[in-house]
Amino acid sequence: MGQRAPRRRGATRAALLAATMTASLAVGCTAHHGGSVDDGRGHGPSQSPPQSPSAGGTVAPAAGPLLAVKIDNVPAARPQTGLDSADIVYAEQVEGGLSRLMAVFATKFPKSVGPVRSARVSDLELLRQFDDPTLAFSGAQHKLLPLIDKAPLRSASPDEVASAYYRGVDKSAPHNLYLHPDKLLPSAPGAAALTTGFHYGAAPTGGKPTASRSVRYPAARFTFTWSGSKHRWLLTEDGTPTVLTNGKRVAPATVVIQYVKIRKSKYHDVLGNNTPYTETVGTGKADVLRDGRTFSVDWKRQKATDGTQFTTTDGRPMNFAKGQVWVIFAKS
Repeated sequence: MGQRAPRRRGATRAALLAATMTASLAVGCTAHHGGSVDDGRGHGPSQSPPQSPSAGGTVAPAAGPLLAVKIDNVPAARPQTGLDSADIVYAEQVEGGLSRLMAVFATKFPKSVGPVRSARVSDLELLRQFDDPTLAFSGAQHKLLPLIDKAPLRSASPDEVASAYYRGVDKSAPHNLYLHPDKLLPSAPGAAALTTGFHYGAAPTGGKPTASRSVRYPAARFTFTWSGSKHRWLLTEDGTPTVLTNGKRVAPATVVIQYVKIRKSKYHDVLGNNTPYTETVGTGKADVLRDGRTFSVDWKRQKATDGTQFTTTDGRPMNFAKGQVWVIFAKS
């Protein structure tokens, strides 16, 4: 598959489908994501040389769209790479009760991030809050591709930008596909691209002292334990401390447990498991963990293009602590 820049979505469906068919005929494969549809079991570009993933990177000036990357989160995919550079990490439930992550990068790009896996239908609604985001993912179910085509985002799968991806040597496929962000975007856009509605600042009064908090999916578990010395929440997944390939422990400053509707979608994986749909537009309750305390708050996102407002019981914005935010979507 030839190398192309990330594609801008949002044109008419007919034009996009026509372009897709033309590209398919020209190169002899399914245009965009075709070789990496992953149930997600995609294998990405075979021509990329194996490398060893490494995190790092530098802060860049504001320019261009932010980057969202779908990250594998089953035990075989760990340790992951580059998550410590993300401004926000969203965790959603996928087929079989497992979890998958979406890491959002705006203020800093790591040198490498992954393992990269496939997109889900809920991602499209979640990403509407950002202006023209770039979505890096390994593939998607064929029935989902027309929706991705119409979505207001820049699609950057391995079939579209093969040179940005490579296969690592430390894990087996499909858990070894990694991305070089600087081969997709010239620089990180800066904090202004984080149009999430989040507020940062001093904690409100009150809150319940919290040493540890767990969230369970049918086949996955997140536990956040407060470290007073690090002033961070140390993440443990499925009973094992979450440590990245650079040796750093995953330790967000703020954890949001957002209670949402999780319903069946019309999509299934190749094994017949239904793909859950996580509704992130609406209203509900949330628990915000910061500074060793839990604050019970309300959340509201009136339409998909809005960020999510988190407010305390007296109606004031709930401030998050400065640093990385993890948002865990839990069933209400």
